[in-house]
Amino acid sequence: MSLKQLIEKCKSEDTKAQGELYTIFSAKLFSVCLKYSRNYTEAEDNLQDAFITIFNKIHQYKNKGSFEGWLKRIVINTVLQRYRKEKVFDIINENTVEAEEQEVEDTPVSLEYLLRSIQKLPDRYRLVFNLYVLDGYSHKDIADMLEISEGTSKSNLSRARQILKKEIENYTNSVRINSL
Repeated sequence: MSLKQLIEKCKSEDTKAQGELYTIFSAKLFSVCLKYSRNYTEAEDNLQDAFITIFNKIHQYKNKGSFEGWLKRIVINTVLQRYRKEKVFDIINENTVEAEEQEVEDTPVSLEYLLRSIQKLPDRYRLVFNLYVLDGYSHKDIADMLEISEGTSKSNLSRARQILKKEIENYTNSVRINSL
């Protein structure tokens, strides 16, 4: 069955087709959830919430553009909606951190370690970092998505980079000390 046929069956609420769609896309979409969630369990919850939204809104997909991109956008919006409800952005003062690029030396840090470090960032920093660095959104788009100002987006990105830089430096220093 083609993807187009599968989508049409999902639009008619065919549970077998919905299960097949879940099987095809859940792993990719779970990796998106992991980027934006605090931990594995929260990512699982976000994935389930996203698929409920996908199945409720699949009739809105008009076969224009990438279906996978449409799914990814729903996943990201589902996660962001959770954080907007939790008001994770209310406590930041956009003037507290000067937005500047942070450079990190070439370091032998595993992808797993880096992802864990990103997940440990406070919500407001992790979300902006992922949207800007990993998914390529502009500060204007991020501001609109998170209902914050562009300055707050830039500030949160700068702070996230500072925290990650320090985390990576601490890690590489401990690796050097342990290898002596």
